[in-house]
Amino acid sequence: RAGKYSMFEGGTRMPMIVRWPGKVKPGVSDAMVSQVDFSASLAALVGQTPDPRTMPDSQNVLAALLGQSPVGRDHIVEHARSLALRLGQWKYVPPGPVRDGLGPWKDVKVAAPGLLFDLQADPGEQHDLAAQQPAKVKELTARLEQIRSGGGSR
Repeated sequence: RAGKYSMFEGGTRMPMIVRWPGKVKPGVSDAMVSQVDFSASLAALVGQTPDPRTMPDSQNVLAALLGQSPVGRDHIVEHARSLALRLGQWKYVPPGPVRDGLGPWKDVKVAAPGLLFDLQADPGEQHDLAAQQPAKVKELTARLEQIRSGGGSR
């Protein structure tokens, strides 16, 4: 849904290919990785310890990139004029203005309590589950606030 500069998955979710003959087994992974993770992961690959002051948001997901683990990071903060949160299969878009569509853009105002999508069942973000899952909305709202205040990794 949508595209770049949108808080929907079309603005963030991209497939990627990792190829390293003899090191990475061919296959498909659903591990969540962010481009900001390349710094910490490549540092780990060459035996360096990343400095959290210079790359505070980067996480070492080398095992996922090498196909040694099906797990990458547990969440991704998506930024497009505001912040949204992807935590595992769940996606939370908080109340406020968002862009939707793919040219022409549609400016939409998300009403409280925000939008909640189960990306495993609904990768196109078509079915808002916020009314049916108020506890999950509360959890993701709190986690996003914790991240915004600097109390959790980004």
